[in-house]
Amino acid sequence: MGRHPFLAVVGWLVTVAVATVVGLAAIPLVGDSITGTPGGVRSARDVAETLASPVPSPATSGAGASPSAGPAPTGTTAAPGATRQFSARGGSAVAECGPAGVRLVYWTPAQGYRAAEVERGPGHEAKVRFVGPDGRSELKVRCAGGHPVLDD
Repeated sequence: MGRHPFLAVVGWLVTVAVATVVGLAAIPLVGDSITGTPGGVRSARDVAETLASPVPSPATSGAGASPSAGPAPTGTTAAPGATRQFSARGGSAVAECGPAGVRLVYWTPAQGYRAAEVERGPGHEAKVRFVGPDGRSELKVRCAGGHPVLDD
């Protein structure tokens, strides 16, 4: 029983040590995608400033989103790039008015909810229905005066 178990343990330890060294040496070659955060780590101040700034529109970088103040007068005149963010119990969505009507740019379900039905547009109306533990929640949007508004 003497030497063979001892050699097996030493061989195993050497193998583990070599594998560890090779793994650690490979990390810089792979890059930040394994060990770092893409784009770097952001401070709490950076995050607060980003969240406070308006959401840029894909069509025009100068247009921003703002919360809806409720339904506005009817109409479908569209100003390309006019965007607005809407929120409901089940999630939020950003809509954009364009020449073809209103279009949902993106939507995000709240925690515990999922997007069950989406009519993205463009058209006279766009909507997203969220379903979750507290039931259903829906955002219906249309263009009025060139800006997206909630549709009752």
